[in-house]
Amino acid sequence: MKDKKAEQKAARKKHLEQLKAQRRKEPSLERPVAELTEKPSILIICEGKNTEPSYFNQFRITSAEVKSIGEGYNTVSLVNRALDLSQQGNYNQVWCVFDKDDFNENDFNSAIQIAEANSFGIAYSNQSFEYWLILHFNDHQGGGMHRDSYNDKINEHLKPFNVIYDGNGTKLIQEDFFELLDGIDDKTSRKRAELAIDRAERNYNHFDHTNPAREESSTTVYRLVRELLKYVE
Repeated sequence: MKDKKAEQKAARKKHLEQLKAQRRKEPSLERPVAELTEKPSILIICEGKNTEPSYFNQFRITSAEVKSIGEGYNTVSLVNRALDLSQQGNYNQVWCVFDKDDFNENDFNSAIQIAEANSFGIAYSNQSFEYWLILHFNDHQGGGMHRDSYNDKINEHLKPFNVIYDGNGTKLIQEDFFELLDGIDDKTSRKRAELAIDRAERNYNHFDHTNPAREESSTTVYRLVRELLKYVE
C-alpha cells in the first residue's frame, strides 16, 4: 500500500513538472504593465474561503501588490466587509467576489449596486465561481446550468490530464489544476484564460443587467482576471 501511494505521489509530481515545462514554452497573453512609479495595491475580498483565494493567489503577479482573502461573507454582508477592510489600508482597487447561489435576489442585486456605488470592482457569478472555471474548457453559451453539475463537468474536462478538482470537499484550486487553467487549449491553440474571458464576456453581454440575479449562467470574474493579467510576469 505504501509503495502504491509513493508511486502515485511520484506520478503526480512528474505530471505537474510536465505541465510547468509546457507552460514555460507557451506564448503569453499580451499583458501591458501599468506605467506607475509605485506598485498599485489591489484588495480582493472573496465570499469563499477556499476556491477563490486559492485561485487568485496563484497568479504570478510582479508589478502589483495583490491581497486575496476569503472572508466567508456573502452578497451584501461581503460588500459591507469590503467597505470596512478598504478603510484599513491604502488600496488602488477593491474587488468583491461573490456568487448568486440560493441567496435572495434582492440581496444579490443590492450587493452589486452597493459595490458599484463605492467604486468597487465586482466579480460575481451566477450561479457560482466554478462556472468561470468551466469556461476555460467548455464554450458554454450561457444557458441555465445548475451549480450541482459544476463539479462533475469540471472533472470531465480534467480527466484526460489526470487532474482532479475536489469541488465537494476541499474546494481548493491545486497547482496542477491552475497550470491547466493557465495553459494552452489543444483545439484552438489559444490560452485557456483568454478563451474563458471571451466566452464570459460574450455570455454577459447577452443580458440587459436589469436583474443580474436572474441572468443565469453568467460571470464577471473575467473583468478581475483581465485586470490581474496586466501585472503578471
